[in-house]
Amino acid sequence: MPRELTPDMLDAKTPASVIIRTAARAPETDPTVGVAVPAPIGPTPKNRLVAIGDSLTHGFQSAAIYHTEVAFPRIIAWEMGWDDAFRYPRYPGAGGLPLNIEFIIRRLEDRFGDELNWWELAPAFFTVRGFMDEIETYWERGPGATVPHTTGINHNLGIYGWDVRDALSRSSQICTQAITEPKDNLFLQVVENANDRAALLVLPLPAAGAPAGSTQLDAARDLGTDGGIETLIVFLGANNALRTVVDLKVVWSTAPAYTSLEDKAAFTVWDPDHFALELAELVRRVKQIAARHVIWATVPHVTVAPIARGVDRKVATGSRYFPYYTRPWIADDAFDPKDDPCITEQEARAIDSAIDQYNDAIVAAVRSARQEGRDWYVVDLAGMLDRLASRRYIKDIPARPSWWTPYELPADLAALSPPPDSRFFTSGPAGRTAGGLFSLDGVHPTTVAYGLVAQEIINVMQRAGVVFYFGDKKTPRQGPVNVDFRRLIGLDTLVSDPPRSLSSDVALIGWLDDKVDVLKRIFRPSL
Repeated sequence: MPRELTPDMLDAKTPASVIIRTAARAPETDPTVGVAVPAPIGPTPKNRLVAIGDSLTHGFQSAAIYHTEVAFPRIIAWEMGWDDAFRYPRYPGAGGLPLNIEFIIRRLEDRFGDELNWWELAPAFFTVRGFMDEIETYWERGPGATVPHTTGINHNLGIYGWDVRDALSRSSQICTQAITEPKDNLFLQVVENANDRAALLVLPLPAAGAPAGSTQLDAARDLGTDGGIETLIVFLGANNALRTVVDLKVVWSTAPAYTSLEDKAAFTVWDPDHFALELAELVRRVKQIAARHVIWATVPHVTVAPIARGVDRKVATGSRYFPYYTRPWIADDAFDPKDDPCITEQEARAIDSAIDQYNDAIVAAVRSARQEGRDWYVVDLAGMLDRLASRRYIKDIPARPSWWTPYELPADLAALSPPPDSRFFTSGPAGRTAGGLFSLDGVHPTTVAYGLVAQEIINVMQRAGVVFYFGDKKTPRQGPVNVDFRRLIGLDTLVSDPPRSLSSDVALIGWLDDKVDVLKRIFRPSL
């Protein structure tokens, strides 16, 4: 039974447009939202798979965009037998952009071994600083500073850090103009304009015939014009709420500032009314793209991500929420809400409630489009993450909503010891001890978790009638198409070869974050 809404569950700063829910939103389990449309007919379009999105589409891991070959759109293309034709950006140097935490951990292990002792903190800091200097040099002054010219538009158009307004308005020209002469910070180097640099490897560059450059939507539209798109995936909206758990600060959007590429940087979460207006414009623009099937993903509840760890016991029996959420490296007995960064359970409930409204709007948009005869679908990835939420539901039976069932991991993942879960990643000399679904930034999936996202979307694609092929690119696959998780386990270095010294090194990352706000600098494009 849903709990009764009481005054102590409310946060005074929450806009009136946010409908506070005491019960978790039930996920949409029917990709067609109950509306039948005729199956599209005709020859297969030239561009079989295109994806528009943010970091979750781009393939971000452990605070860097690096292993784009295992981003979920590329995993899908692999299972389609279309991986050779699928175009995606690459970030080969210095562990990617802006700062690869896994690379830092590996570098520290090489120098200091399996354990980082207190007397080694100073030399470890200078080791990290030296590595960051290498990264900064590579991307600001070295080979990474030059954007290569490409002959084709990428099929993976995801760009980390981007929200719905960025997808609508931020172009390659704007990104180019944003990159100014870099400064050399002697204390802590973080690549300046890292997000703009990453975006320029995704978007078509400004050309004589298109001086304004291209947005994500422009690039997808051009692919639709050039032979059509068979399946278009749209996965946007997480960054309209993500900074609440990255910054551990709740700042609601205001009008008209939320529509400005510059002014919106002040906000960490969008008023649902503002999100609905942005989504309506996004829907209008997507309808202009020549795509046979369009799959819309819902926005995951960002409060489940282990970068914001619930402190102490939950506020009440049967509640989803802890009294406070803070950094995962701050222990319960050391936490002080007056001194440590945190959000409250009332704020977390409001954030989740707003995201529920975002997702209701996405589902409604798909329903309306299908009523117009468009072959659109919804894949409820918010529901998938809720079913994997370890501390929220799996370990707290009274908090489970009536619709909740545990997410069944594929056999190859379930056979791992321990099976991957949603807790913050920890490991030691004996191997991984917890986590495995989130990478070392506590926000973005590991490779195997990207495989879970790919599987959910593949299930919808098959329902839409998309044909998958074996590796010969000619023989159709019969029956359900299952992602090759054994292959992904081998490619997932955190799962197959976890760091041995993670506990002590994560403490160093926490120290860096405390001193120089390293997480904000990594995840906030404007810093």
